[in-house]
Amino acid sequence: MAQSFDYESASASADTETSPLERLAEIAARTAEETGKFANVDAILRIPVTMQVVLGSATIPVANLMKLGRGAVVPLDHRVGEPVDVVVNGRVVARGEVVVVEEDNSRFGVSLTEIVGPLGQGET
Repeated sequence: MAQSFDYESASASADTETSPLERLAEIAARTAEETGKFANVDAILRIPVTMQVVLGSATIPVANLMKLGRGAVVPLDHRVGEPVDVVVNGRVVARGEVVVVEEDNSRFGVSLTEIVGPLGQGET
């Protein structure tokens, strides 16, 4: 059964400079309170999840895979400048741009540009 979310009121809180993930937490908390399904939302929000950033993918035959060695380049289906998918527990939840972390130029990060809604609809 699909749950409807009130993105209008969630985006109103965006004026106070909250991050997209904080906005997601607010939506989850408000939804839980409105439906009365969760007595303790804080316990839910502390559950660890696996987050991945997908730069792209490739399909190649096993024979070509076996030929790969150091320095080999595998072309991906995403192009430079295209948004990357942010995946949490196997589900795309956001899209963003790869950035260099300011404090440490040897690390990359993701600047979120779009939060994917519950039905695959984006919120920018």
